[in-house]
Amino acid sequence: MIRLLVACACAFALVGTVVAQAPAQRPDPRSIKLRGNRFKPLTYDEMTPAQKTMVEHLIAGPRGGVNGPFNVLLRSPEIGDLGQEFGGAARFKSSLPQRLYELAILVTARHWTAQYEWQAHHRSALQAGLSAAICDAIAQGRRPASMQKDEEAVYDFVSQLLNTKQVSDSAFAAAKNAFGEKGVVDIIAVTGWYSIVSMMLNVDQYPVADGTQPELKPINVTR
Repeated sequence: MIRLLVACACAFALVGTVVAQAPAQRPDPRSIKLRGNRFKPLTYDEMTPAQKTMVEHLIAGPRGGVNGPFNVLLRSPEIGDLGQEFGGAARFKSSLPQRLYELAILVTARHWTAQYEWQAHHRSALQAGLSAAICDAIAQGRRPASMQKDEEAVYDFVSQLLNTKQVSDSAFAAAKNAFGEKGVVDIIAVTGWYSIVSMMLNVDQYPVADGTQPELKPINVTR
């Protein structure tokens, strides 16, 4: 009897594990609704086989959707499919904690004034534990007054790279000491990918979410 109870308990535990690990249901590719402005949102039926393959990869991947720069990237699906795979690795396979790679994304979005990118990742950064004060300072173009050491390392590295096109010895050393050489490469990768994303979104004049307003204000105004 005891053996039977143990076997049943193990079976139920195994079932629970399988259920917990079951992937979320993915949308039908034909039902997707792309968004865009200068680049007309494509429907699935309008797409070439290469474009359909890219969409199917996006839906099957960790994003599970097609919002953001992908309506633009579909115009060059060979580049777009490689890009979405690179971007997925830069974000979802990073050695950095989510709080820190989201910080790098916010600094990049602010640099480019990429409104949709900021809106989406501002929310993700707060959920990951980045403080609202840090987010607000970045949005205003200021260096946050109070950061943890690992946050300082990411902020200094990314802001220097974007603004000066170089990284000082001290910023490099801080990032390497905090995250190792892999971490340094992961910081560069996420900054590079989201710079590409920012350029795509800005060229397209990609709209922010329905019913919302852009959150970033211009910092430097040419007179």
